[in-house]
Amino acid sequence: MRLQDFDFDLPPGQIAQYPVPQRDASRLLVLHRRTGAVEHHVFRDLPDLLQPPDLLVVNRTRVIPARLRGRRLPNGGQVELLLVRRQPDGWLAMGRPGRALRPGTRLALGDEGLPCRVVALADAGRIVVDFEGMDTGDWLERIGEVPLPPYIRRPVGAADRERYQTVYANEGGAVAAPTAGLHFTPAVLSRLAAVGIPVTEVLLHVGPGTFEPVRTEDPREHRLEPEYCAVDAEAVARVAACRQAGGRVVAVGTTVVRTLEAAVDSSGQLAPFAGFSGLFLYPPYQFRVVDALVTNFHLPRSSLLLLVAALIGRQLLLETYRQAVAAGYRFYSYGDAMLIL
Repeated sequence: MRLQDFDFDLPPGQIAQYPVPQRDASRLLVLHRRTGAVEHHVFRDLPDLLQPPDLLVVNRTRVIPARLRGRRLPNGGQVELLLVRRQPDGWLAMGRPGRALRPGTRLALGDEGLPCRVVALADAGRIVVDFEGMDTGDWLERIGEVPLPPYIRRPVGAADRERYQTVYANEGGAVAAPTAGLHFTPAVLSRLAAVGIPVTEVLLHVGPGTFEPVRTEDPREHRLEPEYCAVDAEAVARVAACRQAGGRVVAVGTTVVRTLEAAVDSSGQLAPFAGFSGLFLYPPYQFRVVDALVTNFHLPRSSLLLLVAALIGRQLLLETYRQAVAAGYRFYSYGDAMLIL
């Protein structure tokens, strides 16, 4: 397996810089993986493309405004932090400029000059910062920015606070959105319920590792940074009921795929789980929980693209992406969606 085998050409103009005005107006490419047949829909058609007893599984994580800008004390040099996750000794963070952020460095963040101190260096060039006893929940929403990915080449706008968040997000902790869920609206969820398709939740707090480039020539040597995920007893029961009734488990996003597959126990059954997982899926892989997938269109040579290839095969993946490019689909976080059945 070579990383270059998972490359494709994408015109820069098809990298979505803004979401469509209405979430469920995104385009939806439907791929029937057993036949290779492709259909073109809009996302609000999703309830018509599934049928009971199918089950949708979504990621309830909520994106925190994790990008912080400020200055070093006492000389005023500009700094930028991206919070990764809270841990016992402070917040794990990525910082720029890295050479200026050594243990003991004091920072003043935002227009309010909120105090912060670098307390330690961590692996992979990261740092641990402490907010001197302040509850970050009190001020993070005021001074933090939505951490849009770097391929969105524009300033963060006020609308991103709401649009870079799923409508069902309810547990803060992610520094990037589970973007397949961005297309759902209350109306789509209501129609799913009306036609008898239940929705259940799992949790994966998306970290920067999800989007870390695969840099090894053999992608199997790549290591995915562990992220916190959880599957509760209710989700396990919903999946079991779907299976028993002959339905399909439809994961909404690659984060849900990784969470469900990571929660399979030693007997091969889905079980309640809570903890960190760095499960990296690539072909060949025998999926044990997931039957179908709602997903966005991903970057070339990425771990997300390899996961989709594990589900449908490399050749079908690249042919489908070729068709999507030719048809003008919008790619990446704010782009269009694909339903793999």
